[in-house]
Amino acid sequence: MSEAGSQAAPARDGERLLDELAEQPGGPELLSLAADRDDVALVGGAARDLLLGRVPRELDVVLGSGAAAPFARELARLLGGDSEGATVTIHSRFGTAAVDWPGGRVDIAERRAESYPAPGALPEVRPGSVEEDLARRDFTVNAIATPLGGRRRGMLDAVPQAIDDLAARRLRVLHDASFLDDPTRLLRLARYGARLGFRAEERTAGLASEAIAAGALQTVSRARVGAELRLALSEDDPLPALEAMQTLGVLGALDPALRFETTPAGLALSLLPPDGRPDLMLLAQLLLGLAPEGAVKERERAMFALLDPLEFNAGDRDRTIRTALAAPGLVSALAPAPPPSQLHDALAHETLEAVALAGALGGEAATETARCWLQTLRHVSLSITGQDLLDAGVPEGPQVGRRLTAALHRKLDGELADGREAELRAALEAQP
Repeated sequence: MSEAGSQAAPARDGERLLDELAEQPGGPELLSLAADRDDVALVGGAARDLLLGRVPRELDVVLGSGAAAPFARELARLLGGDSEGATVTIHSRFGTAAVDWPGGRVDIAERRAESYPAPGALPEVRPGSVEEDLARRDFTVNAIATPLGGRRRGMLDAVPQAIDDLAARRLRVLHDASFLDDPTRLLRLARYGARLGFRAEERTAGLASEAIAAGALQTVSRARVGAELRLALSEDDPLPALEAMQTLGVLGALDPALRFETTPAGLALSLLPPDGRPDLMLLAQLLLGLAPEGAVKERERAMFALLDPLEFNAGDRDRTIRTALAAPGLVSALAPAPPPSQLHDALAHETLEAVALAGALGGEAATETARCWLQTLRHVSLSITGQDLLDAGVPEGPQVGRRLTAALHRKLDGELADGREAELRAALEAQP
């Protein structure tokens, strides 16, 4: 990379990066495959994270035009010794590929240059040089690369100020129109800042505020915004990212009614069991302010109108809406704590996310009741089945279910001795 387009970095940084790469899943195979090539480099978030001493989520590689697909296939072959093998996904139109295996992922892209025909539009791309490929990226700390082989192996290429910004833990855009060209970078500013503990440098913070005030997020497709929002919700700790989006004004720009409250969100996460969906619960919390005074159908329409263009899959969208609609009303069912049988009737058909969110919204008593249900009571079940009742002479029909429910109520309330016989006797004694 030319001196005019790069920032020099100590050679030991590049050497250290390669040493760290060799310890990552897929790293040895990458280094072996790239050893005799001049065109393969680790880039972006992977290079940034390794230089910071962090474990990257995936490895990002760039190489020459037309090389992504064959490189991906050869890398998958090297990784194929795993019992489950490696899979390759190729997008020839975009010059990208991905290799996934049980131990990790490598994203591969051909170097390209980009230009934006209009604010918020998808970029027009063409094959590019090392300098052009780095210059198209979002923040300086993501515009760092190191060749993995050839004569320049281990030398760092970086845009101006990238190495200094990394050391100072700063996020800086590469040019003044960055947020206007691609407004999804506003969501990334919040997400990267939260994940890495970086702050936006002064000029970048000002540009972000100006872009939001100018309505930049209205120029980009909701599908692209939705993709970035899903990434924020799937962070290891999504709370700081969502809080940063609110502080920056991103949430309000998407809809003025969107609100994120860190304290109840954190409490709800602590209540949610492992088989719940933290991302959907947090998304539901954002929706609570939509049409708060409206009827259920009006609120449901408002939530659907917001989520559907963001292209959440139908199952996730519907579960989120169901959670957001139910949670406020469940607060009264949680406090004061009712008998377990009543709790079962109120909560058994609600989402785990709705119960956890209601527990966080309703105060200490509601919190403890939600915790008891989610950790213990929801797992209480009968040993007997409907077939046992039929075998005992109960006619087929709705009364079979009613008798089972009555027996379960008594078990929940501690009125039954242990064992199938006690359950069957309770079901047969129940009023049909």
